[in-house]
Amino acid sequence: MASVETVLGAAAVIVLIGVLAVRVSVRVGLPSLLLYLLIGVLLGESVPGLQFSDAPLTESIGWAAIVLILIEGGLTTRWDAVRPSLGVGIALSTLAVAVSIGVVGTSLHFLLGLDWRTAFLWGAVLSSTDAAAVFSVLRGVGVSRRLAGALELESGFNDAPVVLAVLLLSSDEPLTWITPLLVGYELAVGGLIGGALGVAGAWALRRAALPSTGLYPLAAIAVCVLAYSGGQLAHASGLLATYVSALVLGNSKLPHRGGVQSFAEGTGWLAQIGLFVMLGLYVSPGRLLDALVPALVAGAVLVVAARPLSVVAAAAPFGVPWREQAFLSWAGLRGAVPIVFALVALIEGAPGAALLVDVVFVLVVLLTLLQGPTLPWVARVLGVSRTAEPREIEVDAAPLDELGADLLTVRVPVGSQLRGVYLGELRLPPGATVSLVVREDAAFTPDRETRLRELDQLLVVTTAGARGAAEERIRAVDRAGRLARWYGESGR
Repeated sequence: MASVETVLGAAAVIVLIGVLAVRVSVRVGLPSLLLYLLIGVLLGESVPGLQFSDAPLTESIGWAAIVLILIEGGLTTRWDAVRPSLGVGIALSTLAVAVSIGVVGTSLHFLLGLDWRTAFLWGAVLSSTDAAAVFSVLRGVGVSRRLAGALELESGFNDAPVVLAVLLLSSDEPLTWITPLLVGYELAVGGLIGGALGVAGAWALRRAALPSTGLYPLAAIAVCVLAYSGGQLAHASGLLATYVSALVLGNSKLPHRGGVQSFAEGTGWLAQIGLFVMLGLYVSPGRLLDALVPALVAGAVLVVAARPLSVVAAAAPFGVPWREQAFLSWAGLRGAVPIVFALVALIEGAPGAALLVDVVFVLVVLLTLLQGPTLPWVARVLGVSRTAEPREIEVDAAPLDELGADLLTVRVPVGSQLRGVYLGELRLPPGATVSLVVREDAAFTPDRETRLRELDQLLVVTTAGARGAAEERIRAVDRAGRLARWYGESGR
């Protein structure tokens, strides 16, 4: 057994490398999860010879990390931003999952010769998009609120039905007409438990008057973890309870809400670093070559057929344009969650699960290399990018919370109709104002005669009530110029 100081020192070094890896990933255009996986592989048996093959321990730590990642996603997701996408997000996390499992399972049965149950198990494991990948990559792409909201809701909600499918397909028990009722019960009760604890937690935190501001983030995260435990103990979906409780808390009038969200983001990053490094440590590079061909076949089926068909089935009934459907198809990012689900199948004793773990690992790396760096380019080609999207900035916002105010940043992109507009012509609603402009690394206080230029960065201060109208006005002028009417994002 290593000494405590050795373990803590090694953990600190890994976290510091992981933090630096975020900076490197931004510079080279690669998702940071690949660098975390590489760190784990290099620390494993391939270089220093460190052996780590404890599947149950890996699965347990994986679940804990997924819970923290879902908490971060829920606490930092704005309800008014994702509410227009609620129907599409739920359809993507339920109907699309079923379609994806069916298409992948049927295809792999005939292409790889897997028996039907094993083939559908592979389809279930591969059908889940990854919350960590989506939350960390998508928010930097710059797409419309409807697209971003749909993908965030999908990644937050779809873990719950997928893990139920994985558990059902991993066991030897026959599937009967009761199975869909059981799945419906677990999802419904999990959502109710999460909503109830979220409301109760927000009410309690507003009235607790805790002696230290640092206790509020701890209490908020504890409420969400309690939701997970409560859901599992009630034989319901703990993952859904976790995400719903975090979503309710994050959109409530919490004391020191900015600090709560910043702390949650830090724990989310810590969970991502630890999870991906651990999974890289667990995998055996010597076995990955045998998994390459099945991974390529499964990946081709997933990208070419399963994901597009599942998106069409889920999004077409809501009138989503084909360009947005195409982006949703390409943005189904996979990450650590499918690997953890494959470990669930391995521990449950499913046939061929050891190969499935290796296949999913290879597939996650390949799809991340293919999809992650190309998302901004795909968004531009399809015409769905919104580089002037107002974004909330994170500050120690206790005074702003008390005043009911928000801070937003806006970057004027190249080719935007915001270029040349005087601030007086921007006509932001009462309660919103541009308080600072950063131009060529110099900041100044603007007035009504300040004329916007490309690549200007604006700091917008707005009351909570005026925020939605301010964002819509900025989007409208970005698209249609100073003469844009108040018709929201369309700019018409």
